[in-house]
Amino acid sequence: MTTAPDRLLRRLEWKLGRRLDGRLQGSYRTVWHGAGLDFTDLRAYTPEDDVRHIDWNVTARVDEPFVRLYTEDREMTAWLVIDRSASMRFGGGAGKESTAADLAISIGRLISQGGNRVGAILFDNASRRVVPPRTGRDQVLRIARELTGNVPKKSDKTTDLAAMLNLAATTTSKRRSLVFVMSDFIGDPGWDRPLARLAHRHEVVVIRVVDPAELELPDLGLILVEDAETGEQLLVDTSDPLLRARLTEQVGAREREVAEAMRRAGVDPHRITTDQDMLATLVDMVRRSGRRPR
Repeated sequence: MTTAPDRLLRRLEWKLGRRLDGRLQGSYRTVWHGAGLDFTDLRAYTPEDDVRHIDWNVTARVDEPFVRLYTEDREMTAWLVIDRSASMRFGGGAGKESTAADLAISIGRLISQGGNRVGAILFDNASRRVVPPRTGRDQVLRIARELTGNVPKKSDKTTDLAAMLNLAATTTSKRRSLVFVMSDFIGDPGWDRPLARLAHRHEVVVIRVVDPAELELPDLGLILVEDAETGEQLLVDTSDPLLRARLTEQVGAREREVAEAMRRAGVDPHRITTDQDMLATLVDMVRRSGRRPR
């Protein structure tokens, strides 16, 4: 008898095979590549190059920036850092948490097909679960079980995103890796510096999961709303134009704050909504990864 995680993985594998067929190049089935550690050559720096690859000794001698080239490492370690806080359970359908889980499992399966190792860090204020990286389909199934298993308890505090990113940095410190961070980024401020440190060490792909109701409040009349993070409840009239105008202003300010924090961290985030085609987002990530210089 197949379990719910196994059925979920089979369904996502079938969709992946159809939607990504022909988009992966060559016999190597993974579109994200390893960092490479073997030095091969030097060449002049171009604006698209990663500044971390500049050879400062050569640059100082010739008075012109040069970058070091490395042999691409086909074997890669990928980490899935997933925010499982209470705010992630908000949203239409199964909520933001389900959207993030489907995307994480799909990415994990896609990467593991090339023989790469995949690990996971599942975080909320009350519990932190680390799944050490391993290869194979069974590893992705294990991560699926963790994501569809126990539901974290509610906390009376907002999410400590800095702690989540610091945990990711500590856990992944042994080897440069590909790190996917999936969160709604609703939580305590100050997470941009830990994210910048993580991106300095690893290749980081940030995926921000949002629900349309967070961006525009639907007109539902008088309703009782609850803060998913703290449990605080409030009776509001969603048809009140002044309330809707204030909320629109606050949403705009929050979006600008998140965008500015991402800019300070030096990352270019992807955004997915709960009513969006998850695999279409994954295809777009594959395309953008292929265009990004390595």
